[in-house]
Amino acid sequence: MPEDQPQRSSEHRRAWYNPLAQGLGPGGRLWRSLLLLVLLYFLSAPLVMWYEYQRAFPPFFDPRPAPQAKDGQPSAPPPAGAVFADTLITLSRRMLVAWLPNDVIYPSIFLDNPQNFQLGELEVVRYATRVLRDKLSRQRTTDSIDRHADQAFTNFSNNPRLWIFPAAEAKFSSGVQALLAYRQGLGKGGSHFYARADNFIELLDQLTSLLGGVDTRLANAPRDSGERLSVETAGDSYSQGERRQKVQTPWREIDDNFYFARGVAYALREVLLAVRWEFREVIRIKRSGELVDTIIEELALADFEPLVVLNGSRDSIFANHSLKLMATLENVRQKMINLQQMLER
Repeated sequence: MPEDQPQRSSEHRRAWYNPLAQGLGPGGRLWRSLLLLVLLYFLSAPLVMWYEYQRAFPPFFDPRPAPQAKDGQPSAPPPAGAVFADTLITLSRRMLVAWLPNDVIYPSIFLDNPQNFQLGELEVVRYATRVLRDKLSRQRTTDSIDRHADQAFTNFSNNPRLWIFPAAEAKFSSGVQALLAYRQGLGKGGSHFYARADNFIELLDQLTSLLGGVDTRLANAPRDSGERLSVETAGDSYSQGERRQKVQTPWREIDDNFYFARGVAYALREVLLAVRWEFREVIRIKRSGELVDTIIEELALADFEPLVVLNGSRDSIFANHSLKLMATLENVRQKMINLQQMLER
């Protein structure tokens, strides 16, 4: 009799988890079924997190068309602006495969690194779409704004963290559809893309401004950063008097800024590959091809992922990954400024 006691106790515990056990009423079966589903959900969470993490970091792609068709004959070049539009479409679609910043449930709510990577990608898409609407798709500033480019920019400007009323994915999907309509309009003559030097300069100016903000966020990461003199009034004849301001980044935002910068670098590389194709004639005339290629190559160096984003001081034996990434992106930014100056000559 005592020997049967452990066996009956074990069977009793297993029956407690069984929603189909005998003697249970409808309420008990429902309660145990829900409890079993919650348990299975939590047990499968690590696999879900790994799967979503992998999907959030897409590989590089080359948006430029192949020089030859499959039969060996030269292929007809796509219409002006098609490669640029296709690049924005591909970037946006890859983001929407697993859009995480608006997740509000376990476990993807804890995936803050890929969330910030996607937010960095989105920021580049927004900047590029805005220039497409305001400059690239218009011959003159008096021309009407292309309605598809305008709709795309409006949809991509939606709050990326909204999960309902409206959901971010729904708005961004509408932005992709607007870009597809713009892409079709390029082939039919209803939409336009003007690959002029002044438009190239404007696009570079906007993207350089974005990189400047990213570099500042990374520069404030070291633990020995506390206060700095502001330079907001430098060179301003109407106001003067720099002031000290707090710049230290909270420890919980160190990796957020790092992955946001990585997302910006990833998307910026893809956009510049498309720009390299669209403005190839301007680049040839200005003899700036080597500089553009160097910028693209150095943006690829920003694609690194440490096991842990460390925040060591400048003289520490531990790395400061934010400063490492900032050095790469600052070098890219300076080269982009040099490229602007070459185009202006």
